[in-house]
Amino acid sequence: MLTAVALLSPAASADPAPSNWDADAYRGTVDVVKSTGITGEQLIDGIVFEDENKNSTQDTNEPGLKSVSVSNGREVTTTDSQGRYELPAFDNMSVFVTQPRGYQVPVDHNNVAQFSYHHLSEGSPELKFGGLDPTGALPQAVNFPLAKSKLTKSTEQHCLIGGDVQTYDQDEVEYARHGAFADLAQRTDYEGCGALFIGDVVGDDLSLYPQTRELTNVLNGPARFLPGNHDLDYDATTSEHAFDTFKANLGPEYYSFDAGKAHVVALNTVEYPTKQPAAHGDYTGALDEQQLQWLRNDIAQVPKNKVIVIAAHIPLLDYADQSNPKHQVAQVAEIYKMLEGREVVALGGHTHSLENLREGDKTAGWNEAFGVDGLPFTHITAGAISGDWFSGREGENGYPLALQRDGGRPGVLTLDIKNTDVVERFTVRGEDDSVQMALGLNTPAYRAWFDANLANKGKAPAFENPLTVPKSDLSNKTWLTTNFWMGSTGSTVNISIDGAPSTEATRTQAMEGEAQLSGAEFSDPVAAQEQLVNGGSLADRTMHLWRLELPSELAVGAHTAEVTATDVHGREFTQTLSFEVTE
Repeated sequence: MLTAVALLSPAASADPAPSNWDADAYRGTVDVVKSTGITGEQLIDGIVFEDENKNSTQDTNEPGLKSVSVSNGREVTTTDSQGRYELPAFDNMSVFVTQPRGYQVPVDHNNVAQFSYHHLSEGSPELKFGGLDPTGALPQAVNFPLAKSKLTKSTEQHCLIGGDVQTYDQDEVEYARHGAFADLAQRTDYEGCGALFIGDVVGDDLSLYPQTRELTNVLNGPARFLPGNHDLDYDATTSEHAFDTFKANLGPEYYSFDAGKAHVVALNTVEYPTKQPAAHGDYTGALDEQQLQWLRNDIAQVPKNKVIVIAAHIPLLDYADQSNPKHQVAQVAEIYKMLEGREVVALGGHTHSLENLREGDKTAGWNEAFGVDGLPFTHITAGAISGDWFSGREGENGYPLALQRDGGRPGVLTLDIKNTDVVERFTVRGEDDSVQMALGLNTPAYRAWFDANLANKGKAPAFENPLTVPKSDLSNKTWLTTNFWMGSTGSTVNISIDGAPSTEATRTQAMEGEAQLSGAEFSDPVAAQEQLVNGGSLADRTMHLWRLELPSELAVGAHTAEVTATDVHGREFTQTLSFEVTE
Protein backbone atom coordinates (compact mmCIF):
# COMPACT_ATOMS: atom_id res chain seq x y z
CA MET A 1 0.00 0.00 0.00
CA LEU A 2 1.22 3.50 -0.87
CA THR A 3 0.86 6.09 1.85
CA ALA A 4 1.85 9.72 1.40
CA VAL A 5 3.30 11.32 4.51
CA ALA A 6 4.56 14.79 5.34
CA LEU A 7 6.19 16.89 2.67
CA LEU A 8 9.09 18.94 4.00
CA SER A 9 8.85 21.62 1.33
CA PRO A 10 7.71 25.23 1.12
CA ALA A 11 6.00 24.33 -2.16
CA ALA A 12 3.32 22.32 -0.39
CA SER A 13 -0.17 23.47 -1.29
CA ALA A 14 -2.09 25.52 1.24
CA ASP A 15 -5.57 26.96 1.26
CA PRO A 16 -5.54 29.43 -1.66
CA ALA A 17 -5.76 33.13 -0.94
CA PRO A 18 -8.98 34.80 -2.08
CA SER A 19 -8.74 35.91 -5.71
CA ASN A 20 -10.12 39.12 -7.15
CA TRP A 21 -9.06 38.14 -10.66
CA ASP A 22 -12.53 37.73 -12.15
CA ALA A 23 -13.65 41.13 -10.87
CA ASP A 24 -10.39 43.02 -11.38
CA ALA A 25 -8.99 41.49 -14.59
CA TYR A 26 -8.12 43.99 -17.30
CA ARG A 27 -10.59 43.07 -20.03
CA GLY A 28 -10.25 44.61 -23.46
CA THR A 29 -8.84 44.20 -26.93
CA VAL A 30 -6.23 45.46 -29.38
CA ASP A 31 -7.32 48.71 -31.06
CA VAL A 32 -7.24 48.12 -34.83
CA VAL A 33 -7.97 51.35 -36.72
CA LYS A 34 -9.43 50.52 -40.13
CA SER A 35 -7.82 51.76 -43.32
CA THR A 36 -8.91 55.01 -44.87
CA GLY A 37 -8.49 53.40 -48.28
CA ILE A 38 -5.40 55.48 -49.07
CA THR A 39 -2.52 53.34 -50.31
CA GLY A 40 1.01 54.25 -49.55
CA GLU A 41 4.27 52.83 -48.23
CA GLN A 42 3.88 49.29 -46.86
CA LEU A 43 4.36 50.08 -43.20
CA ILE A 44 2.35 49.23 -40.10
CA ASP A 45 2.39 51.65 -37.22
CA GLY A 46 0.55 52.54 -34.06
CA ILE A 47 0.94 53.40 -30.39
CA VAL A 48 1.52 51.39 -27.23
CA PHE A 49 -0.22 53.26 -24.42
CA GLU A 50 -1.29 53.05 -20.81
CA ASP A 51 -5.02 52.39 -20.81
CA GLU A 52 -5.86 54.13 -17.54
CA ASN A 53 -9.64 53.80 -17.87
CA LYS A 54 -9.37 50.32 -19.45
CA ASN A 55 -11.55 51.00 -22.48
CA SER A 56 -8.97 49.75 -25.03
CA THR A 57 -8.75 53.19 -26.68
CA GLN A 58 -6.16 55.90 -26.13
CA ASP A 59 -7.99 58.82 -24.60
CA THR A 60 -6.75 62.32 -23.89
CA ASN A 61 -3.96 62.35 -21.31
CA GLU A 62 -3.36 58.58 -21.56
CA PRO A 63 0.40 58.42 -22.16
CA GLY A 64 2.24 56.43 -24.74
CA LEU A 65 4.79 54.02 -23.31
CA LYS A 66 8.39 54.16 -24.47
CA SER A 67 10.87 51.33 -25.01
CA VAL A 68 8.22 48.62 -25.47
CA SER A 69 9.01 45.92 -28.04
CA VAL A 70 6.64 45.42 -30.97
CA SER A 71 7.13 42.94 -33.81
CA ASN A 72 5.71 41.94 -37.17
CA GLY A 73 6.91 38.38 -36.61
CA ARG A 74 10.21 39.15 -38.29
CA GLU A 75 11.59 42.54 -37.29
CA VAL A 76 11.44 43.83 -33.71
CA THR A 77 11.36 47.51 -32.85
CA THR A 78 10.87 49.53 -29.66
CA THR A 79 8.50 52.42 -29.14
CA ASP A 80 9.73 56.00 -29.03
CA SER A 81 9.18 58.49 -26.22
CA GLN A 82 5.54 58.93 -27.33
CA GLY A 83 4.87 55.20 -27.48
CA ARG A 84 4.92 55.12 -31.28
CA TYR A 85 6.28 52.28 -33.41
CA GLU A 86 6.65 51.60 -37.12
CA LEU A 87 7.43 48.30 -38.86
CA PRO A 88 7.59 46.92 -42.40
CA ALA A 89 4.25 45.42 -43.42
CA PHE A 90 3.55 42.34 -45.52
CA ASP A 91 0.63 40.04 -46.11
CA ASN A 92 0.12 37.13 -43.70
CA MET A 93 1.91 38.74 -40.77
CA SER A 94 1.19 38.80 -37.05
CA VAL A 95 1.83 42.13 -35.35
CA PHE A 96 2.20 41.80 -31.58
CA VAL A 97 3.45 43.63 -28.52
CA THR A 98 5.79 42.10 -25.95
CA GLN A 99 4.11 42.71 -22.60
CA PRO A 100 6.64 44.65 -20.48
CA ARG A 101 7.24 44.12 -16.80
CA GLY A 102 4.86 46.15 -14.66
CA TYR A 103 2.07 46.07 -17.24
CA GLN A 104 -0.51 43.56 -18.40
CA VAL A 105 -2.11 43.14 -21.80
CA PRO A 106 -5.92 42.91 -21.79
CA VAL A 107 -7.76 39.60 -21.68
CA ASP A 108 -11.11 38.62 -23.18
CA HIS A 109 -14.08 37.05 -21.38
CA ASN A 110 -12.29 33.66 -21.44
CA ASN A 111 -9.11 35.22 -19.95
CA VAL A 112 -7.22 34.77 -23.24
CA ALA A 113 -4.52 37.44 -23.59
CA GLN A 114 -5.13 40.03 -26.35
CA PHE A 115 -1.87 41.36 -27.73
CA SER A 116 -1.81 40.75 -31.49
CA TYR A 117 -3.36 41.46 -34.88
CA HIS A 118 -3.03 39.11 -37.86
CA HIS A 119 -3.11 40.63 -41.32
CA LEU A 120 -4.22 38.44 -44.23
CA SER A 121 -5.89 40.67 -46.80
CA GLU A 122 -7.81 37.98 -48.72
CA GLY A 123 -8.14 35.51 -45.87
CA SER A 124 -7.16 31.85 -45.84
CA PRO A 125 -7.53 29.56 -48.81
CA GLU A 126 -10.46 27.17 -48.46
CA LEU A 127 -9.84 25.12 -45.31
CA LYS A 128 -12.01 22.52 -43.59
CA PHE A 129 -11.97 24.39 -40.28
CA GLY A 130 -12.25 27.91 -41.67
CA GLY A 131 -8.88 29.54 -41.14
CA LEU A 132 -8.68 33.32 -41.08
CA ASP A 133 -11.29 35.72 -42.42
CA PRO A 134 -10.14 38.39 -44.91
CA THR A 135 -8.78 41.48 -43.18
CA GLY A 136 -8.89 43.70 -46.24
CA ALA A 137 -6.50 46.61 -46.62
CA LEU A 138 -3.70 47.25 -44.19
CA PRO A 139 -5.07 49.03 -41.08
CA GLN A 140 -4.39 52.69 -40.58
CA ALA A 141 -2.94 51.76 -37.17
CA VAL A 142 -2.70 48.89 -34.71
CA ASN A 143 -2.59 50.28 -31.17
CA PHE A 144 -1.75 48.19 -28.13
CA PRO A 145 -3.36 49.10 -24.78
CA LEU A 146 -1.64 48.10 -21.54
CA ALA A 147 -2.65 48.50 -17.90
CA LYS A 148 -0.29 48.96 -14.98
CA SER A 149 0.13 45.74 -12.99
CA LYS A 150 1.68 45.12 -9.60
CA LEU A 151 1.35 41.42 -10.43
CA THR A 152 3.80 41.49 -13.34
CA LYS A 153 6.03 44.04 -11.58
CA SER A 154 6.76 41.65 -8.71
CA THR A 155 10.10 39.86 -8.70
CA GLU A 156 8.20 36.75 -7.56
CA GLN A 157 6.32 35.01 -10.38
CA HIS A 158 4.56 31.68 -10.75
CA CYS A 159 4.27 30.71 -14.40
CA LEU A 160 1.88 27.88 -15.07
CA ILE A 161 2.68 25.56 -17.99
CA GLY A 162 0.01 23.24 -19.38
CA GLY A 163 1.08 20.59 -21.87
CA ASP A 164 -1.13 18.82 -24.41
CA VAL A 165 -4.76 19.39 -23.43
CA GLN A 166 -5.38 17.50 -26.69
CA THR A 167 -9.15 17.05 -26.70
CA TYR A 168 -10.40 14.76 -29.49
CA ASP A 169 -14.12 15.05 -28.66
CA GLN A 170 -16.55 16.69 -26.27
CA ASP A 171 -16.14 13.93 -23.69
CA GLU A 172 -12.44 14.77 -23.47
CA VAL A 173 -13.23 18.48 -23.16
CA GLU A 174 -15.25 17.53 -20.08
CA TYR A 175 -12.39 15.38 -18.72
CA ALA A 176 -10.14 18.46 -18.96
CA ARG A 177 -12.80 20.71 -17.43
CA HIS A 178 -13.34 18.49 -14.37
CA GLY A 179 -9.66 17.58 -14.08
CA ALA A 180 -6.79 20.04 -14.53
CA PHE A 181 -8.93 23.11 -15.15
CA ALA A 182 -10.97 22.49 -12.00
CA ASP A 183 -7.66 22.32 -10.11
CA LEU A 184 -6.45 25.58 -11.67
CA ALA A 185 -9.68 27.35 -10.75
CA GLN A 186 -8.74 26.77 -7.09
CA ARG A 187 -5.26 28.28 -7.46
CA THR A 188 -4.40 31.98 -7.35
CA ASP A 189 -0.62 31.92 -7.56
CA TYR A 190 -0.31 32.49 -11.34
CA GLU A 191 -2.26 35.75 -11.73
CA GLY A 192 0.77 37.68 -12.99
CA CYS A 193 2.63 35.35 -15.33
CA GLY A 194 -0.54 33.46 -16.23
CA ALA A 195 -1.01 30.06 -17.86
CA LEU A 196 0.77 29.08 -21.06
CA PHE A 197 -0.63 26.03 -22.89
CA ILE A 198 2.22 24.70 -25.01
CA GLY A 199 0.57 23.01 -27.94
CA ASP A 200 -1.74 20.22 -29.00
CA VAL A 201 -4.57 22.27 -27.59
CA VAL A 202 -6.95 19.97 -29.48
CA GLY A 203 -6.50 16.64 -31.22
CA ASP A 204 -6.85 17.25 -34.99
CA ASP A 205 -10.51 18.33 -34.83
CA LEU A 206 -10.09 22.10 -34.87
CA SER A 207 -13.85 22.61 -34.49
CA LEU A 208 -13.19 21.93 -30.79
CA TYR A 209 -11.17 25.15 -30.37
CA PRO A 210 -14.13 27.20 -29.04
CA GLN A 211 -15.09 24.55 -26.46
CA THR A 212 -11.48 23.96 -25.36
CA ARG A 213 -10.70 27.69 -25.34
CA GLU A 214 -13.74 28.27 -23.14
CA LEU A 215 -12.15 26.10 -20.43
CA THR A 216 -9.85 29.00 -19.58
CA ASN A 217 -12.72 31.16 -18.31
CA VAL A 218 -12.22 29.59 -14.85
CA LEU A 219 -8.56 30.63 -14.63
CA ASN A 220 -7.24 33.22 -12.20
CA GLY A 221 -4.80 34.75 -14.65
CA PRO A 222 -4.23 35.33 -18.37
CA ALA A 223 -4.13 32.38 -20.76
CA ARG A 224 -1.82 32.09 -23.75
CA PHE A 225 -1.40 29.29 -26.29
CA LEU A 226 1.16 27.71 -28.59
CA PRO A 227 0.44 25.40 -31.54
CA GLY A 228 1.34 21.72 -31.66
CA ASN A 229 1.35 19.16 -34.44
CA HIS A 230 -2.31 18.28 -33.69
CA ASP A 231 -3.35 21.94 -34.09
CA LEU A 232 -2.67 21.96 -37.84
CA ASP A 233 -4.90 22.72 -40.79
CA TYR A 234 -3.96 19.45 -42.44
CA ASP A 235 -5.65 20.43 -45.69
CA ALA A 236 -3.43 23.49 -46.12
CA THR A 237 -1.42 23.06 -49.30
CA THR A 238 1.47 25.24 -48.10
CA SER A 239 3.11 25.61 -44.72
CA GLU A 240 2.30 29.34 -44.55
CA HIS A 241 -1.38 28.51 -43.92
CA ALA A 242 -0.89 25.41 -41.76
CA PHE A 243 -1.87 27.21 -38.55
CA ASP A 244 -4.49 29.66 -39.84
CA THR A 245 -7.34 28.19 -37.78
CA PHE A 246 -5.14 28.18 -34.68
CA LYS A 247 -4.36 31.87 -35.24
CA ALA A 248 -8.03 32.72 -35.80
CA ASN A 249 -9.02 31.14 -32.49
CA LEU A 250 -6.04 31.40 -30.15
CA GLY A 251 -3.49 33.97 -31.30
CA PRO A 252 -0.09 34.15 -33.01
CA GLU A 253 2.15 31.12 -33.57
CA TYR A 254 5.05 32.68 -31.63
CA TYR A 255 5.60 35.73 -29.42
CA SER A 256 7.16 36.84 -26.13
CA PHE A 257 6.14 38.52 -22.88
CA ASP A 258 7.71 39.68 -19.62
CA ALA A 259 6.66 38.99 -16.04
CA GLY A 260 8.94 39.99 -13.19
CA LYS A 261 12.53 39.36 -14.22
CA ALA A 262 11.52 36.57 -16.62
CA HIS A 263 11.30 36.96 -20.38
CA VAL A 264 9.11 34.19 -21.78
CA VAL A 265 9.68 33.27 -25.43
CA ALA A 266 6.87 31.18 -26.90
CA LEU A 267 7.95 29.34 -30.07
CA ASN A 268 6.21 27.36 -32.78
CA THR A 269 8.52 24.37 -33.26
CA VAL A 270 6.24 22.44 -35.66
CA GLU A 271 7.16 22.64 -39.35
CA TYR A 272 4.55 21.31 -41.82
CA PRO A 273 4.10 20.04 -44.45
CA THR A 274 7.34 18.39 -45.41
CA LYS A 275 5.94 17.08 -48.69
CA GLN A 276 2.84 17.28 -50.90
CA PRO A 277 0.28 15.85 -50.61
CA ALA A 278 0.80 16.00 -46.84
CA ALA A 279 -0.32 13.43 -44.29
CA HIS A 280 -0.89 13.92 -40.55
CA GLY A 281 2.58 12.67 -39.66
CA ASP A 282 4.42 14.85 -42.15
CA TYR A 283 5.76 17.35 -39.66
CA THR A 284 9.12 17.83 -38.07
CA GLY A 285 10.58 19.82 -35.19
CA ALA A 286 11.93 23.02 -36.69
CA LEU A 287 11.72 26.81 -36.91
CA ASP A 288 11.44 28.47 -40.31
CA GLU A 289 13.82 31.26 -41.27
CA GLN A 290 11.32 34.04 -40.48
CA GLN A 291 10.81 32.80 -36.94
CA LEU A 292 14.56 32.37 -36.46
CA GLN A 293 15.08 35.95 -37.59
CA TRP A 294 12.44 37.12 -35.11
CA LEU A 295 14.03 35.06 -32.32
CA ARG A 296 17.43 36.65 -32.92
CA ASN A 297 15.87 40.10 -32.86
CA ASP A 298 13.75 39.39 -29.80
CA ILE A 299 16.63 38.03 -27.71
CA ALA A 300 18.78 41.02 -28.71
CA GLN A 301 16.27 43.27 -26.89
CA VAL A 302 16.44 41.31 -23.61
CA PRO A 303 18.72 42.70 -20.88
CA LYS A 304 21.33 40.30 -19.53
CA ASN A 305 19.86 40.55 -16.02
CA LYS A 306 16.71 38.61 -17.00
CA VAL A 307 16.13 34.89 -17.14
CA ILE A 308 14.85 33.66 -20.51
CA VAL A 309 12.20 30.94 -20.54
CA ILE A 310 11.97 29.22 -23.92
CA ALA A 311 8.62 27.45 -24.31
CA ALA A 312 7.70 25.21 -27.25
CA HIS A 313 5.55 22.23 -28.15
CA ILE A 314 8.18 19.97 -29.69
CA PRO A 315 11.08 20.34 -27.22
CA LEU A 316 14.48 21.63 -28.26
CA LEU A 317 15.79 18.27 -27.03
CA ASP A 318 14.17 15.55 -24.95
CA TYR A 319 14.92 12.15 -23.45
CA ALA A 320 11.88 10.22 -24.70
CA ASP A 321 12.69 10.72 -28.39
CA GLN A 322 16.42 11.35 -28.04
CA SER A 323 17.38 9.51 -31.26
CA ASN A 324 14.54 10.88 -33.42
CA PRO A 325 15.33 14.26 -35.02
CA LYS A 326 11.70 14.66 -36.14
CA HIS A 327 10.56 15.00 -32.52
CA GLN A 328 13.23 17.51 -31.51
CA VAL A 329 14.25 20.83 -33.06
CA ALA A 330 16.56 20.80 -36.06
CA GLN A 331 18.08 24.22 -35.29
CA VAL A 332 18.85 23.40 -31.66
CA ALA A 333 22.59 24.12 -31.99
CA GLU A 334 21.86 27.49 -33.61
CA ILE A 335 19.40 28.38 -30.84
CA TYR A 336 21.96 27.42 -28.21
CA LYS A 337 24.42 29.78 -29.84
CA MET A 338 21.88 32.65 -29.74
CA LEU A 339 21.39 32.04 -26.01
CA GLU A 340 25.06 31.66 -25.10
CA GLY A 341 25.91 33.47 -21.88
CA ARG A 342 22.26 33.84 -20.86
CA GLU A 343 20.35 32.33 -17.97
CA VAL A 344 17.84 30.04 -19.69
CA VAL A 345 15.25 27.37 -18.95
CA ALA A 346 13.72 25.48 -21.90
CA LEU A 347 10.24 23.94 -21.74
CA GLY A 348 8.52 21.47 -24.04
CA GLY A 349 5.49 19.23 -24.36
CA HIS A 350 4.65 16.76 -27.13
CA THR A 351 6.08 13.56 -25.61
CA HIS A 352 3.35 13.02 -22.97
CA SER A 353 6.03 12.45 -20.37
CA LEU A 354 7.83 14.30 -17.59
CA GLU A 355 11.51 15.09 -17.92
CA ASN A 356 13.78 17.28 -15.80
CA LEU A 357 17.04 17.52 -17.72
CA ARG A 358 19.84 19.56 -16.18
CA GLU A 359 22.90 21.34 -17.46
CA GLY A 360 25.56 18.82 -18.51
CA ASP A 361 23.17 15.89 -19.07
CA LYS A 362 24.15 13.78 -22.08
CA THR A 363 22.66 11.03 -24.21
CA ALA A 364 24.05 9.10 -27.14
CA GLY A 365 20.99 10.09 -29.18
CA TRP A 366 21.56 13.86 -28.90
CA ASN A 367 25.18 13.47 -29.90
CA GLU A 368 24.41 11.29 -32.90
CA ALA A 369 21.40 13.27 -34.15
CA PHE A 370 22.46 16.86 -33.40
CA GLY A 371 26.10 16.82 -32.31
CA VAL A 372 25.10 18.05 -28.85
CA ASP A 373 27.44 16.72 -26.17
CA GLY A 374 25.76 17.93 -23.00
CA LEU A 375 22.92 20.37 -22.31
CA PRO A 376 23.90 24.03 -21.79
CA PHE A 377 20.93 24.71 -19.45
CA THR A 378 17.87 23.07 -17.91
CA HIS A 379 15.30 21.48 -20.25
CA ILE A 380 11.94 20.42 -18.77
CA THR A 381 9.28 18.39 -20.55
CA ALA A 382 6.08 19.44 -18.82
CA GLY A 383 3.90 16.36 -19.20
CA ALA A 384 0.33 16.55 -20.46
CA ILE A 385 -3.01 17.67 -19.09
CA SER A 386 -4.48 14.80 -21.12
CA GLY A 387 -1.86 12.46 -19.68
CA ASP A 388 -1.59 9.51 -22.02
CA TRP A 389 -4.31 10.80 -24.36
CA PHE A 390 -7.05 10.24 -21.74
CA SER A 391 -6.39 6.49 -21.94
CA GLY A 392 -6.58 3.65 -19.44
CA ARG A 393 -8.91 2.75 -16.62
CA GLU A 394 -11.49 5.23 -15.40
CA GLY A 395 -10.58 6.43 -11.93
CA GLU A 396 -12.74 7.30 -8.96
CA ASN A 397 -13.21 10.87 -10.16
CA GLY A 398 -14.78 9.78 -13.43
CA TYR A 399 -11.92 10.42 -15.83
CA PRO A 400 -9.18 8.10 -17.11
CA LEU A 401 -5.99 7.54 -15.12
CA ALA A 402 -4.01 8.20 -18.32
CA LEU A 403 -0.57 7.31 -16.89
CA GLN A 404 2.05 8.77 -19.20
CA ARG A 405 4.74 6.94 -21.15
CA ASP A 406 7.29 7.61 -18.36
CA GLY A 407 4.87 6.48 -15.64
CA GLY A 408 4.10 10.06 -14.60
CA ARG A 409 0.55 11.08 -13.83
CA PRO A 410 -1.36 13.85 -15.65
CA GLY A 411 -0.96 17.32 -14.23
CA VAL A 412 0.54 20.78 -14.74
CA LEU A 413 3.98 22.33 -14.31
CA THR A 414 4.65 25.58 -12.46
CA LEU A 415 7.84 27.62 -12.64
CA ASP A 416 8.32 29.41 -9.32
CA ILE A 417 10.59 32.33 -10.20
CA LYS A 418 12.24 34.65 -7.66
CA ASN A 419 14.27 37.30 -9.46
CA THR A 420 16.08 35.03 -11.95
CA ASP A 421 16.08 31.84 -9.86
CA VAL A 422 13.74 29.22 -11.31
CA VAL A 423 12.32 26.26 -9.37
CA GLU A 424 10.08 23.78 -11.17
CA ARG A 425 7.04 22.25 -9.48
CA PHE A 426 4.74 19.54 -10.86
CA THR A 427 1.20 19.18 -9.52
CA VAL A 428 -0.68 15.94 -10.20
CA ARG A 429 -4.28 16.30 -11.32
CA GLY A 430 -6.57 16.28 -8.30
CA GLU A 431 -3.70 16.22 -5.76
CA ASP A 432 -1.64 18.63 -3.71
CA ASP A 433 2.10 19.13 -4.17
CA SER A 434 3.06 16.31 -1.81
CA VAL A 435 2.33 13.65 -4.47
CA GLN A 436 5.62 13.38 -6.35
CA MET A 437 6.45 9.69 -6.84
CA ALA A 438 5.24 6.13 -7.27
CA LEU A 439 6.77 3.21 -5.34
CA GLY A 440 6.72 -0.42 -6.41
CA LEU A 441 8.58 -3.73 -6.61
CA ASN A 442 10.40 -5.01 -9.68
CA THR A 443 10.66 -8.78 -9.11
CA PRO A 444 11.66 -11.71 -11.34
CA ALA A 445 7.99 -12.71 -11.50
CA TYR A 446 6.98 -9.19 -12.57
CA ARG A 447 9.61 -9.15 -15.32
CA ALA A 448 8.45 -12.53 -16.63
CA TRP A 449 4.83 -11.27 -16.65
CA PHE A 450 5.91 -8.05 -18.38
CA ASP A 451 7.76 -9.87 -21.18
CA ALA A 452 4.96 -12.41 -21.66
CA ASN A 453 2.36 -9.66 -22.17
CA LEU A 454 4.14 -7.18 -24.40
CA ALA A 455 2.13 -8.40 -27.39
CA ASN A 456 -1.05 -8.31 -25.33
CA LYS A 457 -0.95 -4.67 -24.20
CA GLY A 458 -4.30 -3.44 -22.95
CA LYS A 459 -5.62 -6.98 -22.54
CA ALA A 460 -3.08 -8.56 -20.22
CA PRO A 461 -4.27 -10.43 -17.12
CA ALA A 462 -3.56 -8.56 -13.91
CA PHE A 463 -0.24 -9.29 -12.26
CA GLU A 464 -1.14 -10.98 -9.00
CA ASN A 465 0.31 -9.87 -5.65
CA PRO A 466 2.54 -7.05 -6.96
CA LEU A 467 3.85 -6.22 -3.45
CA THR A 468 4.77 -9.79 -2.54
CA VAL A 469 8.07 -11.50 -3.27
CA PRO A 470 9.23 -15.06 -2.42
CA LYS A 471 12.35 -15.09 -0.25
CA SER A 472 14.18 -17.11 -2.91
CA ASP A 473 13.75 -14.22 -5.38
CA LEU A 474 15.45 -11.69 -3.14
CA SER A 475 18.79 -12.91 -4.41
CA ASN A 476 17.64 -12.68 -8.04
CA LYS A 477 17.53 -8.91 -8.40
CA THR A 478 14.39 -7.73 -6.73
CA TRP A 479 14.33 -3.96 -6.58
CA LEU A 480 12.23 -1.45 -4.72
CA THR A 481 11.56 1.19 -7.39
CA THR A 482 10.94 4.90 -7.00
CA ASN A 483 9.59 6.82 -9.97
CA PHE A 484 10.38 10.37 -8.83
CA TRP A 485 8.61 12.34 -11.55
CA MET A 486 10.56 15.59 -11.23
CA GLY A 487 13.74 13.78 -10.25
CA SER A 488 16.89 14.75 -12.12
CA THR A 489 20.64 14.78 -12.04
CA GLY A 490 21.43 16.14 -8.58
CA SER A 491 18.42 14.43 -6.98
CA THR A 492 18.78 11.61 -4.47
CA VAL A 493 16.51 8.82 -3.25
CA ASN A 494 17.20 7.25 0.16
CA ILE A 495 15.34 4.21 1.50
CA SER A 496 15.01 2.91 5.04
CA ILE A 497 13.56 -0.58 5.46
CA ASP A 498 11.90 -1.38 8.79
CA GLY A 499 13.50 1.63 10.45
CA ALA A 500 17.11 0.66 9.62
CA PRO A 501 19.60 3.32 8.49
CA SER A 502 18.75 4.51 5.00
CA THR A 503 20.56 3.42 1.85
CA GLU A 504 20.89 5.53 -1.29
CA ALA A 505 19.11 4.09 -4.33
CA THR A 506 20.65 4.00 -7.80
CA ARG A 507 19.30 5.94 -10.75
CA THR A 508 18.70 3.62 -13.71
CA GLN A 509 19.47 6.21 -16.42
CA ALA A 510 22.57 8.16 -15.43
CA MET A 511 22.37 10.71 -18.30
CA GLU A 512 26.13 10.50 -18.76
CA GLY A 513 26.15 9.93 -22.53
CA GLU A 514 24.79 6.39 -22.58
CA ALA A 515 22.04 5.15 -24.90
CA GLN A 516 18.44 4.96 -23.72
CA LEU A 517 17.82 1.95 -21.47
CA SER A 518 14.49 0.16 -21.85
CA GLY A 519 12.65 -3.05 -21.06
CA ALA A 520 11.24 -4.79 -18.00
CA GLU A 521 14.40 -4.21 -15.96
CA PHE A 522 14.18 -0.42 -16.47
CA SER A 523 10.40 -0.06 -16.30
CA ASP A 524 8.15 1.45 -13.67
CA PRO A 525 6.20 -1.59 -12.40
CA VAL A 526 3.41 0.54 -10.92
CA ALA A 527 2.61 2.20 -14.24
CA ALA A 528 3.32 -0.83 -16.43
CA GLN A 529 0.88 -2.99 -14.48
CA GLU A 530 -1.87 -0.45 -15.18
CA GLN A 531 -0.92 0.05 -18.81
CA LEU A 532 -0.51 -3.57 -19.89
CA VAL A 533 -3.88 -4.44 -18.35
CA ASN A 534 -5.92 -1.33 -19.17
CA GLY A 535 -4.22 0.19 -22.21
CA GLY A 536 -2.19 3.26 -23.06
CA SER A 537 1.53 3.73 -23.55
CA LEU A 538 4.10 1.62 -21.71
CA ALA A 539 6.46 3.01 -19.07
CA ASP A 540 9.36 0.79 -20.08
CA ARG A 541 11.97 3.59 -19.92
CA THR A 542 12.41 6.81 -17.98
CA MET A 543 15.16 9.18 -16.88
CA HIS A 544 13.73 9.53 -13.34
CA LEU A 545 13.58 5.99 -11.95
CA TRP A 546 15.64 4.93 -8.92
CA ARG A 547 15.92 1.41 -7.53
CA LEU A 548 17.36 -0.34 -4.49
CA GLU A 549 18.02 -4.08 -4.44
CA LEU A 550 16.21 -5.62 -1.49
CA PRO A 551 18.55 -7.37 0.97
CA SER A 552 18.53 -11.16 0.57
CA GLU A 553 18.47 -11.55 4.37
CA LEU A 554 15.02 -9.96 4.76
CA ALA A 555 12.88 -12.24 6.91
CA VAL A 556 9.62 -13.79 5.82
CA GLY A 557 6.76 -11.46 6.77
CA ALA A 558 5.59 -7.87 6.39
CA HIS A 559 8.02 -5.00 5.85
CA THR A 560 7.80 -1.24 5.48
CA ALA A 561 10.08 0.97 3.41
CA GLU A 562 10.28 4.70 3.97
CA VAL A 563 11.47 6.50 0.85
CA THR A 564 12.81 10.06 0.95
CA ALA A 565 13.36 11.71 -2.42
CA THR A 566 15.29 14.97 -2.46
CA ASP A 567 15.17 17.12 -5.58
CA VAL A 568 17.91 19.25 -7.07
CA HIS A 569 16.65 22.25 -5.06
CA GLY A 570 16.87 20.41 -1.73
CA ARG A 571 13.14 19.82 -1.24
CA GLU A 572 12.31 16.50 0.44
CA PHE A 573 9.34 14.23 -0.28
CA THR A 574 8.64 11.17 1.85
CA GLN A 575 6.41 8.19 1.12
CA THR A 576 6.08 4.66 2.51
CA LEU A 577 5.57 1.28 0.87
CA SER A 578 4.40 -1.87 2.65
CA PHE A 579 5.39 -5.21 1.09
CA GLU A 580 5.64 -8.86 2.09
CA VAL A 581 8.31 -11.54 1.81
CA THR A 582 6.83 -15.04 1.56
CA GLU A 583 8.27 -18.56 1.91
